[in-house]
Amino acid sequence: MADPFKPGDKVQWQSAQGTVHGTVKKKLTAPTDIKEHHVAASPEHPEYLVVSDKTGAEAAHKAEALSKA
Repeated sequence: MADPFKPGDKVQWQSAQGTVHGTVKKKLTAPTDIKEHHVAASPEHPEYLVVSDKTGAEAAHKAEALSKA
């Protein structure tokens, strides 16, 4: 299956504050830590590192949580 997102894609996701817009920075396929949050990414269950357009904060999201903006 082809990757639904690639670096540079504009995406949006839902947060407690509402819809957030940002950009995909990279696909994560190995466990990693972002700030104090552990991301359990793997080749079978990748996550995407995204950067918020508004705050510049980085976060990891599963493909199901993102949509193209």
